[in-house]
Amino acid sequence: MQKYRCTVCGYIYDPAVGDPDGGIAAGTAFEEIPDDWVCPECGVSKEDFEPDS
Repeated sequence: MQKYRCTVCGYIYDPAVGDPDGGIAAGTAFEEIPDDWVCPECGVSKEDFEPDS
């Protein structure tokens, strides 16, 4: 699955890990994360993420 990077702080969302503290289970694709989810590092919205190459 594709990893996504926060364009503000550089946090990498890794679907294999998810965001347990944010209620996102491991194995959750970025596209399946609710739209109101925010970056756990800096708090920006999901819109501020881009695919990590």
